Amino acid sequence: LKDQFDNLDKHTQWGIDFLEKYAKFVKERIEIEQNYAKQLRNLVKKYCPKRSSKDEEPRFTSCLAFFNILNELNDYAGQREVVAEEMGHRVYGELMRYSHDLKTERKMHLQEGRKAQQYLDMCWKQMDNSKKKFERECREAEKAQQSYERLDNDTNATKADVEKAKQQLNLRTHMADENKNEYAAQLQNFNGEQHKHYYIVIPQIYKQLQEMDERRTIKLSECYKGFADSERKVIPIISKCLEGMILAAKSVDEHRDSQLVIDCFKSGFEPPGDFPFEDYSQNIYRTISDGTISTPKQEGMRIDSKTTVGKAKGKLWLFGKKPKPQSPPLTPTSLYTSSTPNGSQYPIFSIEPVHYCMSDIKTGKPRIPSFRSLKRGYFFLQGPALEDFSHLPPEQRRKKLQQRIDELNRELQKETDQKDALIKMKDVYEKNPQMGDPSSLQPKLTETMSNMDRLRMEIHKNEAWLSEVEGKVAARSDRRHSSDINHLVTQGRESPEGSYTDDANQEVRGPPQQHAHPNEFDDEFEDDDPLPAIGHCKAIYPFDGHNEGTLAMKEGEILYIIEEDKGDGWTRARRHNGEEGYVPTSYIDVTLEKNSKGA
Repeated sequence: LKDQFDNLDKHTQWGIDFLEKYAKFVKERIEIEQNYAKQLRNLVKKYCPKRSSKDEEPRFTSCLAFFNILNELNDYAGQREVVAEEMGHRVYGELMRYSHDLKTERKMHLQEGRKAQQYLDMCWKQMDNSKKKFERECREAEKAQQSYERLDNDTNATKADVEKAKQQLNLRTHMADENKNEYAAQLQNFNGEQHKHYYIVIPQIYKQLQEMDERRTIKLSECYKGFADSERKVIPIISKCLEGMILAAKSVDEHRDSQLVIDCFKSGFEPPGDFPFEDYSQNIYRTISDGTISTPKQEGMRIDSKTTVGKAKGKLWLFGKKPKPQSPPLTPTSLYTSSTPNGSQYPIFSIEPVHYCMSDIKTGKPRIPSFRSLKRGYFFLQGPALEDFSHLPPEQRRKKLQQRIDELNRELQKETDQKDALIKMKDVYEKNPQMGDPSSLQPKLTETMSNMDRLRMEIHKNEAWLSEVEGKVAARSDRRHSSDINHLVTQGRESPEGSYTDDANQEVRGPPQQHAHPNEFDDEFEDDDPLPAIGHCKAIYPFDGHNEGTLAMKEGEILYIIEEDKGDGWTRARRHNGEEGYVPTSYIDVTLEKNSKGA
């Protein structure tokens, strides 16, 4: 490498160019990561829900899973930004700084090499000049000697000419000797410098260039590793993001979504009752039997069981030929029997069932509108919203009232905390008057107490409405259960008129007998019996139950479950002594039983 200075110059320049080329590659990779992260965040922002109110929050597990996936994807985008930042700081920035230092060091080494070469060239020129001068003086001395010998051999030459030629010869010989000594010194000096140049200076410069190039190679290796480490560091977090997406996918519960739809659109109305069989052949039977109300079995006048569908509801009818009270029908037409030209009859629904007529008389509340008001979505938008939500179906009304009670309880708790804080501050002011005037807190304390009284009145009013709704829903459920049992017991033992006989082998077509109790209507709308237990629960955490309507419990206490959580986070429970109230669902371990204890 002693004579490859220019080649080393080109090689080191190529090394720096390659370093900058890789730095440019890293920079473009950083830009790609940044753009990728930005696009991912924009995508997440585009598909994230824009919630304008609490009612529009997603509740379905499929929607919640998708939003969890969006959150994980947003975290994934953040990790891509971390990769870009780490590459920019650890790789690209380091490469640019090292490239600048490398250029400076290379320039210094090359300048040292060029200076050493220039000094060697200068020594060679000095030696060459002394050599040429010595050569010239030697030729002059030879000429002087030849001139002296010629004059010395010439007999005609004078002694003065011979003496002058001898002096000139001596002078030239002396100058030639001096130039010879100078040339020898210069030659020795040049040889020493040349040896030093090729064996000490240049090897040292080349070694420094070699070390510089090796450090460049090592730096590239470290940057390659840092490039990979920047990606590897975020792999655990990215794996957690992907695991979160998988968990979100596994959290999708089709049964829970279906139950949410059911709870969302559940109205609480009863399905329409069975239609009665209207016997138009009674006059014929009475003519044949001379006006008797019973028909012998052997005359073959027994009605086929297929034509008596729904007669099991007859025992519970308010009147002989009216169906069991039903919910508002789907089509607002009146109930009557119309005859077609061929003599067939077809029933038409009525919008004024007896049940809702009696409900209007008893409660004095406006009648619930028909299901024509049902829209796509989670709300019933028929008419203006009333304070007691009486415009909603019973089940939806119960949920809305429960939500309002919970909100009022939270507001009442805030006001209570504020009152306690004001009382404490007032006590501090009374003990330390220099801190403030206690009387200045009295208006705020009075206002807080007024707000608490107002909230308590609102809670009491809404709880009264809630109790009314729950009583009606429970009464309807009991009536529906008892009517189903009666339908099974009395099937095939009632006449078309709805009368009942203990003799299964004989039918009586007399006027319908009234079995209803005088207080039947009150029993239909009011049910004071306690709700049956549908399971039991164990308290995981203690609960104080300070708010009205809640039930305090201790950790490990066993309670009966009488009403499941309807999605508001509260479960209705009862102690063994009969005390009832609501407890937080997250505080208990619920076990529902098929054969649970009664009330």
